[in-house]
Amino acid sequence: MKTRFALGAVSLALLSLATAATAAGPTREALARMQIDAFRGHTLSGPGQDFKARAILVDANGTTHSRFDRSFQGMPVIGGDLVVHSDAVGNFREATQTLRHLIMPVAKLPISAATAIKAAMAAHPIAEDLNVSPQRVVYARGESPAHAYDVRLFGSSEDGSPMELHVIVDGHTGQILESWDDFHTAAAAGTGNSFFNGTIGLTTDLVSGTYYLRDPSRGNQYTVDMKGSTSGSGTIFSDADNTWGNSALTDRATVGVDAQYGTAVTWDYYKNVHGRNGIANDGKGSINRVHYGRNYANAGWRDSCFCMIYGDGDGTTNPFDSLDVAGHEMTHGVTSRTAKLVYSRESGGLNEGTSDIFGTLVEFYANNPSDPADYLIGERVLKNGKALRYMYQPSADGRSADCAYASVGSLNVHFSSGVPNHFFYLLAEGTAPNSFSSTGSKTCKSTDTRVASGSGSLTGIGRDAAGKIWYRALTVYMTSSTNFSGARTATLKAATDLYGAGSSQVNAVAAAWTAVNVN
Repeated sequence: MKTRFALGAVSLALLSLATAATAAGPTREALARMQIDAFRGHTLSGPGQDFKARAILVDANGTTHSRFDRSFQGMPVIGGDLVVHSDAVGNFREATQTLRHLIMPVAKLPISAATAIKAAMAAHPIAEDLNVSPQRVVYARGESPAHAYDVRLFGSSEDGSPMELHVIVDGHTGQILESWDDFHTAAAAGTGNSFFNGTIGLTTDLVSGTYYLRDPSRGNQYTVDMKGSTSGSGTIFSDADNTWGNSALTDRATVGVDAQYGTAVTWDYYKNVHGRNGIANDGKGSINRVHYGRNYANAGWRDSCFCMIYGDGDGTTNPFDSLDVAGHEMTHGVTSRTAKLVYSRESGGLNEGTSDIFGTLVEFYANNPSDPADYLIGERVLKNGKALRYMYQPSADGRSADCAYASVGSLNVHFSSGVPNHFFYLLAEGTAPNSFSSTGSKTCKSTDTRVASGSGSLTGIGRDAAGKIWYRALTVYMTSSTNFSGARTATLKAATDLYGAGSSQVNAVAAAWTAVNVN
């Protein structure tokens, strides 16, 4: 049961405002702000703090979930984001956050910004020093808030992927507290199989007699040819007769068609299934950048340009804009506009897992016979018949974890994502053999192992219900530093909201998490 809190005269003021909060944003936001101050024991608000609204979601029954980013004395608080939950009449229900303790002021840091840059560069020598200007921040992803520097470094990784590193340097000790790359890759390595989406319909843009690969019906999202470059904005595809590509890689537009189709299907999935109007829920479309780099065997989402980039492969792979990869990359954008899961440790595994989950659901939504839906990620990219990831048995790739264990958060986020991927498969499909896995999916024993070997039996609740539960958990309950245990809590709350306490769906969520050793 969720507890309602009251504070005498303060609550009366809140209720009076709640009565007016029936229209839209400002009044609901104002109510949530009053509750942040009124219930400081739950929100850990204090002097010097400020809150910027990121999203306000209202359920059909009037329950409101107000998501805020927190700053302290003008500094961003990494891991300080907060979700305030209020019932239909304005009563404060609870707050969801990662912050554990109040933030205390510090006038001056012993470590200078210049020293912080040196420490960051020493930890990441592959990065380039491009007139870096560190930002003072409060780092709240640890046990206690720490005053630190966020040093932004840029460069290229060994596979040619661009890097946009956040390196968090403790302002008192100079130690690296954490680092992550804001370029979210699909971890596509190795060889793959050719993919085609067949003959498909495209919505394009006609301007002065020329057609452009731009979709006015979906936020003007469009596709450009990078022509092997890794810089600049590329050239939008254009055509005279509105017939694009030739189903072969001899026509550069063929790859552009696959990318544009992927963005269209992903847009439609989020809108028609979850009521989300575009990646940022603001009606604006994203950008595809195809033919990126030379022999670039990867794909990625870049938040700074609100765009996807797709390489042509390295000769042993095909281009990386298969449908599930497109859905995966665009979902990184959804995550950045909602829970904003930091791309490191278990929160990073959840970030990657979320993209795999919705990339898969986009593929099922498309129901395209040229690319039958499954629980594999990137199987159309590889030429050897294998996949990048296997949701029913993540360890089948030789690197991902089926199960949670003590140090699973130290894995690369593409491999720790196996835990939420495995959870989602078990929740949706259960353990029995089916058309997606002839051997079924194993559960995890209660031991410190990354490979599932248990014989437990689970019955799935179906993809639709599982997808709705994960989407609500992501957009309403998860915060930037949610870990696997926190994801269990978030999905249980989401299932309760959608299907009721004690429902078979709630019980299935609990059982599926237990089956991957998350309790």
